[in-house]
Amino acid sequence: MFQNIIEVLILSAIQGISEFLPISSSAHLILVSTLYEFKSSSLLIDISLHLGSLIAIIYFFKDELFDARKNKRLLSLIILGSIPLVIVGYILYSTGLIYQLRNIEIIAWTTFVFAIILYLSDKSSFNKKISTNLNFQSIIFIGIFQILSLIPGVSRAGITITAARILKFNRVDSSKISFLLSIPALVGASALSLKDVFGQSIEFNYLIIIAIISSFVFSFLTVKFFLIYINKFSMNAFVIYRIIIAFILFSLIY
Repeated sequence: MFQNIIEVLILSAIQGISEFLPISSSAHLILVSTLYEFKSSSLLIDISLHLGSLIAIIYFFKDELFDARKNKRLLSLIILGSIPLVIVGYILYSTGLIYQLRNIEIIAWTTFVFAIILYLSDKSSFNKKISTNLNFQSIIFIGIFQILSLIPGVSRAGITITAARILKFNRVDSSKISFLLSIPALVGASALSLKDVFGQSIEFNYLIIIAIISSFVFSFLTVKFFLIYINKFSMNAFVIYRIIIAFILFSLIY
């Protein structure tokens, strides 16, 4: 029992932290699952972890999301920007191609290459803001870049922040765009997982509750402190972290 709780807490930390930082949550979850065979890991736990992150990001941005009259344009743009990911993600999932991308060699190279791209996009100081500069063209551009996050190691947060920085949005607003785009992405990931659950015998237990709550806590704190951090510092720490991870993987592979 105690070991199961520890495993769920570790998975919650990985999900909650890496989902919203530019370091790739899918890569970390795949790597940890490969290196350590967690007995508690299951499809229902995965859904619970995503659900916790989803609730956290909705709660954090509740003012923007639930004041539909004031933010109708923003909400419409976020939905529009998510359409490319939903379409391509469903195609890759339904054809099974998504599983062909899940290997450590791909993770190593995408972790390295997209760290360099993130670094290059973040070098200059830009001042575009969501309130005045986010429009149809920019959200479609970011949405198309987000498709790349279907490849483990790319990082959905990383690639959307990169795209926003290329469009000259400031770091904080680039991160907010990424966080808001995570809502449809998390909903879509959960929906696809739920599809696999149908027809199976579902046993609701205490680990699911722990997974949701702990994932919520890690996700909420990550978003809160990342926005504080990124207001003062660049993305260099995350770039260095990704490069270190990539070279560790390279040493294991080659």
